[in-house]
Amino acid sequence: MKQDCVTWEQALKNARTRLRTESEDAFLLLEAAGSIKRIDYLLHKEDLIPEEVLHRFESYVSMREAHIPLQYITGYQDFMGLLIAVTADVLIPRLDTEVLAEMVIKEADSKKVLDLCTGSGCLAVSIVKLGRPAYVAASDISEAALAIARQNAAVNQAEVQFIKSDMFENIEGRFDFIVSNPPYIPTAEINELMQEVKDHEPHLALDGREDGLHFYRIIAEQSKNYLNCGGKLFLEIGCEQADQVKALLKADYYNIKVYKDLAGLDRIVTAESKCAKEAQDGE
Repeated sequence: MKQDCVTWEQALKNARTRLRTESEDAFLLLEAAGSIKRIDYLLHKEDLIPEEVLHRFESYVSMREAHIPLQYITGYQDFMGLLIAVTADVLIPRLDTEVLAEMVIKEADSKKVLDLCTGSGCLAVSIVKLGRPAYVAASDISEAALAIARQNAAVNQAEVQFIKSDMFENIEGRFDFIVSNPPYIPTAEINELMQEVKDHEPHLALDGREDGLHFYRIIAEQSKNYLNCGGKLFLEIGCEQADQVKALLKADYYNIKVYKDLAGLDRIVTAESKCAKEAQDGE
């Protein structure tokens, strides 16, 4: 079949055959390549696809065949109903992290919030847009990641202060909430991840060092110096790390709770600063 005789429908069918999947990937790539929405596709699927769109679409399909994540090809991911730009410099936001965002948003009214290890900025931006915080700061060690996070804040009109910092190194002041989705995959397990993840997502955002708990230890040891009395931690964790993270927090936190993600797996740990409890006990 000549390229200049391919309809939108045929192009999509060919892509689905190449990708060998029933997922939405092929259509989402077509949507990105041709700036076409589903209703327009349904109305014009028997029309010939423009040659430049076909070339771009086939290029996208080839990239997906090479296991490049869909979001790095289209350039964005939907997170909490917001469009979040992503590149290979940042981790792709997951549905699991929406659980964390929802929890913080519900309690963020008039709170000062620090998003530690912000990556794409999806947490900080969604907290500002969907909650009513007094102030949100977001930090990351990667300047490339911060550039994407700033872009996402600007596009979504979210006022966030971004800070280049290796964990708490350049953080000043105190906050009511510290929120973090730090790297938590044990180093030895990274090569066992899906090809899309291990070969394309930034290891800096994945690697939690030998046992996956390196950054939780830093948070457990130092976060009390950056929380107001009565402050609270909200942490995303690996699904098998709940007991270990709880143990790390016991010295300086109380009311430590574990919450599950949409798949029913342990995913979020929250904890409250002990200073509030000690103040109450001393009354």
